[in-house]
Amino acid sequence: MNYCVTEWPLPRCWMTGGMLYKYRLEVGIQAMEHLIHVLQTDRSDSEIIGYALDTLYNVISNDLEEEEQEENSAKQVDDLGSQFTEIFIKQQENVTLLLTLVEEFDFHVRWPGVKLLTSLLKQQGPQVQQIILVSPMGVSRLMDLLADSREVIRNDGVLLLQQLTKSNAAIQKIVAFENAFERLLDIITEEGNSDGGIVVEDCLLLLQNLLKNNNSNQNFFKEGSYIQRMKPWFEVGDDNCGWSAQKVTNLHLMLQLVRVLVSPTNPPGATSSCQKAMFHCGLLQQLCTILMATGVPADILTETINTVSEVIRGCQTNQDYFASVNAPSNPPRPAIVVLLMSMVNERQPFVLRCAVLYCFQCFLKNHLPALRVTDPGRVMGLVFLGFNSTGNSVSAGQLLCGGLFSTDSLSNWCAAVALAHALQENGTLKEQLLRVQLATSIGNPPVSLLQQCTNILSQGSKVQTRVGLLMLLCTWLSNCSIAVTHFLHNPANVPFLTGQIAENLGEEEQLVQGLCALLLGISIYYNDNSLENYRKEKLKQLIEKRIGKENFVEKLGFISKHELYSRAAQKPQPSFSSPDHMMFDHEFTKLVKELEGVISKAIYKSSEEDKKEEEVKKTLEQHDNIVTHYKKVIREQDQELEELKQRVNTLTSQNEQLQATVTQQVSQIQQHKDQYNLLKVQLGKDTQHHNSHGDTLQMNGIQTEEVSKLKEELEEWKNKHELLQGQLREKDSVIEKLNSSQLEMATTEQSSQTSRSGGFEHSNELQKELEMLRSQVQLQSAEISKLQMENQKLQVMNTTADPVLGDSGATAAASSELEGRLEQEIKELKSAVQALSEEKESLKQHLDSASSTVAILQDEKSKLQREVAESKKEQDDLLVLLADQDQKISALKIKLKDLGVPVEDEDDTESGDQGDEDEDGDEEEQD
Repeated sequence: MNYCVTEWPLPRCWMTGGMLYKYRLEVGIQAMEHLIHVLQTDRSDSEIIGYALDTLYNVISNDLEEEEQEENSAKQVDDLGSQFTEIFIKQQENVTLLLTLVEEFDFHVRWPGVKLLTSLLKQQGPQVQQIILVSPMGVSRLMDLLADSREVIRNDGVLLLQQLTKSNAAIQKIVAFENAFERLLDIITEEGNSDGGIVVEDCLLLLQNLLKNNNSNQNFFKEGSYIQRMKPWFEVGDDNCGWSAQKVTNLHLMLQLVRVLVSPTNPPGATSSCQKAMFHCGLLQQLCTILMATGVPADILTETINTVSEVIRGCQTNQDYFASVNAPSNPPRPAIVVLLMSMVNERQPFVLRCAVLYCFQCFLKNHLPALRVTDPGRVMGLVFLGFNSTGNSVSAGQLLCGGLFSTDSLSNWCAAVALAHALQENGTLKEQLLRVQLATSIGNPPVSLLQQCTNILSQGSKVQTRVGLLMLLCTWLSNCSIAVTHFLHNPANVPFLTGQIAENLGEEEQLVQGLCALLLGISIYYNDNSLENYRKEKLKQLIEKRIGKENFVEKLGFISKHELYSRAAQKPQPSFSSPDHMMFDHEFTKLVKELEGVISKAIYKSSEEDKKEEEVKKTLEQHDNIVTHYKKVIREQDQELEELKQRVNTLTSQNEQLQATVTQQVSQIQQHKDQYNLLKVQLGKDTQHHNSHGDTLQMNGIQTEEVSKLKEELEEWKNKHELLQGQLREKDSVIEKLNSSQLEMATTEQSSQTSRSGGFEHSNELQKELEMLRSQVQLQSAEISKLQMENQKLQVMNTTADPVLGDSGATAAASSELEGRLEQEIKELKSAVQALSEEKESLKQHLDSASSTVAILQDEKSKLQREVAESKKEQDDLLVLLADQDQKISALKIKLKDLGVPVEDEDDTESGDQGDEDEDGDEEEQD
């Protein structure tokens, strides 16, 4: 039924009901223009805007009800929605207007706008993407949907961004740099990670769109430390029963997201950095935990094996860690051995066995040569030496050997391909594998592994088994002359190959014929002519007689023309729709591509050309040996250079440390110099304050030990002065006794006046001399007291200067300049002390003479009664002794002045002596 335009607008219940789906075409044709006009003109009326957006969504969208889907074919529906979308986006302003409406906060406007824009992207994705991309802030406006607090709009915003980012690297980059990773990971965490609902699934699909085949976004994801936030996704509990379908889907998408980051199709550098980041953050460890856990669904376990395979592929650190993982069994077994058990077990699911084979291939990728160099026994024990092992433990070699010769063709193929991967680009291992012996049955001698493979090949087993064994033999013999010699040494091998190639068999056998031709061509190309009957020329003659060169090359070309060969060459992971399609391995396709051309040329070469080629090969080998030698020399020189660089860096760092230490010590010495000079100035000011004559006190240059020595010498001189004072007292007593004796003599000898008056006069003279001696002793006592006071001052100044002097002494050892100055001053002081010591010795001598004088006086005391006349002479001797002492005291004063100790002048002493003499004169007059 048709409605005229004048009847618009229709009730919303009619527009959004099932009737609109029936009359989509009519409503779309008649109302599209008016609906767009409403969006342009009625912006203020949110309700009518919402109705218009809903109606446009129902017209453009292909989400029909089930009954409608049954009535209309999917193609017609898609065409109708695509046509209406094309009409809408024909004017780019309509999409820009829709972007503006999506910015509205009103729920009734924003939500239908988001759904309409999503539907437009579904119908005409590239065109709408281009319009949004050139629209100012177009992508940024849509990114705001993820921050909407209303979950309905936020979730539909995720769906909108899914459609927007499909197959458009430019929009993917803009979305990523608009902080999409942070927001999406936050949503996944809020929703419960793998336990979340369909919102988590939508977020994971959007993350895959942003990261898949986009190196820039992958690097941004890694640099932003978002890989670390993926670890909680794989934290599964011990109880793994009852996995919901949504959880399985979520975890499957999470594993796929990890694989996107480490995909073999990514640049090697980006893949390697992501692999290292996954190991360091513990993500690989978490995946291995799931791998060894029980109760995990089969499809999750399969995808986990594939994920672990690509995380460790070509990364030695991750491969080493995976080699150390043990399964929770009794006794513990390596995880790789447990996985190989599943691969050769025909009861396991096909996809799981393919995943294990891929895991083993990735485990050996660029890993086996490195292990062979560092620990050859470990590699052989891991892969091959388990053939003859005893005990309950089963090695990887035993499992592969058992799978290689089992009755299950799929196990034969998987084991053969696994061994072929272990032999790739590993000449040493190819030679070692020739020594492996197998016991086929009881009583029969053991046969080599190579011979057993050819025996099974000749028995006419299944095509899949023969293809696997032929791929193993081709890989084994390629680029290994010793293995070719062992193969040709069996006389049955060459006739078997020529017979297989020459026969005209069915289409299935053509693949086997091509592989047999490849194996025979490898036996010719890598033949070292060590066997006379199977030299290159004879083998080519045999091919020409029994097969024909053209026929041989044609059969060789069957391999690369096969459909299964083309599928296997596309990607490294074994991916087959059924076990029957499992024929070729990805790495083997590379070998075929490399050898097919050279073998075809080798077949047509003459003997002379072969000789020339042999000479060229020898020359090339010599050249390669020379290059290898130089490479080794360069490698050694590089190592030495690295060692020298490290040594230079070490010495440079040590030099820097020593320079820093020297700089620090120089600064400390400068500080001590400043302290020294400051102390010197301060001590100079104190000396000027206490010394009126302006003598400079130079205690700064005197060490504490020298000062203590001077103190001891002053104490000695004090003791000596006290001793002299005592001696003078003794002399005083002697004189008094003499006076008394003279008085007695005066009373007894009254007759002689002359003698009496002479004795009296002599007594008066002695009394005067005695008074003079007393005055001198008092002066000496005053000088000693002054010296004591000055000594106390020196001690006080020494105590204030000791801490600084101590520090200066401590730093003097570090400062050569300061030490020299100190030593010079110490030498000067030592010379002065030595002079004082000499004077001390002379004073000791004089003291001894004074002691002898005292003895003489004591003798004279006993003789004075008889020899009064001789007392005058004795008094003269005492005066001479006192004069000597005066000279010594003046010398000491001079030395003390040199040391900066203030001493009273002689004028004061003389005035004091004059005063004493006047007092003595008055006393004599009174007497």
